Amino acid sequence: MNTIRLLAVGAVVALAGCEAQPISTGSSGGATYAPLPEQVLAIAAPNQNLSAARLDPSDGCYWYRYAGPVETTWLPLRTVQGNPICTRQPDI
Repeated sequence: MNTIRLLAVGAVVALAGCEAQPISTGSSGGATYAPLPEQVLAIAAPNQNLSAARLDPSDGCYWYRYAGPVETTWLPLRTVQGNPICTRQPDI
């Protein structure tokens, strides 16, 4: 009997991890992004969500929100050549 209870509790805990997690969009609940500078728009590669892009002050690079079929994540905004678009050189 204890084994069945233990398995039931384990199944509930395992299934609770599968619950969809909300995407954090800031304190206002609705995501708003500042417009990108014209220079960034000119060099950004196509197929990137430029309407949901932001500058990350911790690394000085632009990131865009990618909503994939499984998850939504932030990816670095890149040029046509594949280079990340940053406002400063990375520390070496």
